Amino acid sequence: MNETAVTTVDAFTDRPFAGNPAAVCVLDAPAPEHWMQLVAREMNLSETAFLSPIAGGPRWRLRWFTPMVEVDLCGHATIAASHVLWEDGRLALDATAEFETRSGLLAARRVDDWIELDFPAKPIERPVDDPAELAVIAEALGSPIVSAGRSRFDMLVEFANEETVRKLAPDYGRIKAIPVRGVIATARSSDPSFDFVSRFFAPAVGIDEDPVCGSAHCCSGPFWAERLGRKALQARQVSPRGGVIRVRLEGDRVAIAGKAVTTVRARLQGGAGL
Repeated sequence: MNETAVTTVDAFTDRPFAGNPAAVCVLDAPAPEHWMQLVAREMNLSETAFLSPIAGGPRWRLRWFTPMVEVDLCGHATIAASHVLWEDGRLALDATAEFETRSGLLAARRVDDWIELDFPAKPIERPVDDPAELAVIAEALGSPIVSAGRSRFDMLVEFANEETVRKLAPDYGRIKAIPVRGVIATARSSDPSFDFVSRFFAPAVGIDEDPVCGSAHCCSGPFWAERLGRKALQARQVSPRGGVIRVRLEGDRVAIAGKAVTTVRARLQGGAGL
């Protein structure tokens, strides 16, 4: 029976069983989409990443699947995929990992013991100012809000303080009805070591709460950079698992950095030809 190696990596953390876990499958060639979706459902993590080499060059094809759907952009699973390539010796430790994805060419590099991603910025494109829409958002999240706006993928919702974000008890059914990939709940950090905090809810793609969402910082990073008047920020996602993210604005790109640690190495029974 064919076997496929799968590695679970906790991203945006330097210790096991924290941050955001992602499964990574390194394949010899692209796999059928239905098989990748079955594997992602079996792994039952917020994302499973699939890597396959691109002939004639050092780049890799990278795709991300939740247990329900393929997604266009995922930060923590890209950190996990890069970590596996370096840890397995498929890339030299000083080499840049380059990925062709549904969001274009992405890159990752090692900076000391951090992994830094080069992602496209996804700033707020339309503020939400309709009182009825704001009321729906507040009811879905279970707390009064300060402001809200839509990016290409998500809705960013600002709250008065970190304590409010931590205590949110969202109604996932109502959030799922909002026509976005997910909802970013964010506020200024009460800890001077961090600039802002966030949580990320994405029931529409099968993830009630993502422990640490790197791609959400493509929106929250530009939002807080403008608010705070600086391009380099330190963020913390305050989900139960928690995680630390470095964010730096570079024009229309966002550098998103986190640490990573391998927690599981296994083999799937049933290869990509299943």
